[in-house]
Amino acid sequence: MSAPTPESFDSKAFLKTVPHKPGVYCMMSADNTVLYVGKAKDLKNRVSSYFRGNLVNSRIWSMVKQVCDVQITITDTEAEALLLESNLIKKHLTRYNVLLRDDKSYPYIYISEGKYPRVSFHRGSRKKKGQFFGPYPSAGAVRETLGQLQKLFKARQCEDSYFRNRSRPCLQYQIKRCTAPCTNEISVSDYRESVNFTVQFLQGKSEALTATLVAQMEKASAQLRFEQAAEYRDQIEKVRLVSQQQYISGGQGDVDVIALQLASEVACVQVMTIRSGNNLGSRHYFPQLPAVELEESAILAHFIGQYYLSRTIPAKILLSHEPEEAELLTEMLALKAERKISITWKPRGDGARWVAMAVKNALHALQNKLISKDSIEKRMDALQEALALDYIPTRMECYDISHMQGEATVASQVVFGAEGPVKSEYRRYNITGITPGDDYAAMSQALSRRFGKVTESDAKLPDILFIDGGKGQVNEAIKVLESLQISGVDIVGVTKGEGRRAELDTLTIGKRRVELPAHSSALHLIQQIRDEAHRFAITGHRQKRQKARTTSPLEGIEGLGPKRRQELLKQFGGLRAITRASVEELAKVNGISVALAGKIYDRFNGE
Repeated sequence: MSAPTPESFDSKAFLKTVPHKPGVYCMMSADNTVLYVGKAKDLKNRVSSYFRGNLVNSRIWSMVKQVCDVQITITDTEAEALLLESNLIKKHLTRYNVLLRDDKSYPYIYISEGKYPRVSFHRGSRKKKGQFFGPYPSAGAVRETLGQLQKLFKARQCEDSYFRNRSRPCLQYQIKRCTAPCTNEISVSDYRESVNFTVQFLQGKSEALTATLVAQMEKASAQLRFEQAAEYRDQIEKVRLVSQQQYISGGQGDVDVIALQLASEVACVQVMTIRSGNNLGSRHYFPQLPAVELEESAILAHFIGQYYLSRTIPAKILLSHEPEEAELLTEMLALKAERKISITWKPRGDGARWVAMAVKNALHALQNKLISKDSIEKRMDALQEALALDYIPTRMECYDISHMQGEATVASQVVFGAEGPVKSEYRRYNITGITPGDDYAAMSQALSRRFGKVTESDAKLPDILFIDGGKGQVNEAIKVLESLQISGVDIVGVTKGEGRRAELDTLTIGKRRVELPAHSSALHLIQQIRDEAHRFAITGHRQKRQKARTTSPLEGIEGLGPKRRQELLKQFGGLRAITRASVEELAKVNGISVALAGKIYDRFNGE
């Protein structure tokens, strides 16, 4: 396999896989060197901006021309992405990032000592007495945190010289961002309490801080100090709003976090490296699986054994699954490292959050792998063989029906092509005029509306039409296509297995019932298409139900606009009274004619 080149990098295909989520991206060169590390609140929007061809900055354009791959790591918040970006730049010393300074020049938050400690921005030597929190990756991150602290706890941030010479409170006191200890507007004990809250917040002890504030609020309320209780209540709300658990930095020691995701005979292993509590980045691997089917535990054990053959083994390894022969694996790693090694697959606290993050990124990488062109082509080949087709499908459509006891029935149409889902051609059909709960009639109406347009225009026909259902649904689809004189479309029903177990799913092709092996790539492709149709249908159904519940029954009555509806509700005091009113009573309302009153009456009382 030839080495990747900038010319071979398909940016359009790659951008289709990037999610609208916060995270970090690494631009890679042909020799797998990290050229640039960046963070983004929205990865898709940010990374897309590099490949639009309108970059003004010559330095960035020079870098983009060398890019052969882009690796992304999804985080839960932009703050986590910011910290991870800093760690990765420091690790890789990337050419196109701003050169990193020595740790001594990183910014910190400093809380001084004394009667009324000051909370401030600090850069430089940390020899002064007091507490330092950081380092932060940028001055902007420090200032943002200081702004939050002002709103939350109102500890002073002014210079000592300014503080000593005040004779009256400054503007910060007026806008409720300081308690004005300079003019004794707050007692020493109360100010010390606010500083302690600030320290807890900066230490990431948000839960303990919230519990303390709740206790203080209840105490003030019991003592009938309701204004102070209200202040504590507001603080609790703000702390919960702005506090973020430190997923990336925090904790002690060296840890590797390894997460496995498995689907369609493809395994993805994500390894996240944490050193001294800092996430130094992650990387995903796609180990080649043997022909025999293996459980996650066996795949994970084999991977770990080979991964640490030439790597330093950390004191703690966190896993997403229990590995096969865990005790033996631990003993082997301890023997190689010549010290005690801990392997945990059900961690708590920070460990659980790290594992969750690794699982999320492993799943994303696996999904990208599965919808990649090579993977789709292999599964298309498998589908052709499994269904005994004399062609390789280039367009497949799947239909599903969703309703709640016949209410708000919606049919979905999803389309898959040679490169995976074609979301621009997804459609939903609102089903009306059928007996509630009649899935056959619903499917017939959806297919009639979809394929009825084929004769009117040059609409595309699918090679395969998948139906979420069994023999009855397949027969309904055959009837619709025959009535429209449409031929050349293979119809396949997908029936859920007993107990909704995916490995027991069966296919209905004409009058034949086909069972594919649980590990079949063709079956996994069909299930992916079926599950996407189901997701799309149930999303539309929920939206329709929600709209129906937030829409007044009075809406849609011809001639009854917003003003008349408002007048009706005002005169009758609510919808219930309107539903019980006679035509004569309705017609007494200003602006409601007898004819319109009849329409309103029929809406609630008609057959």
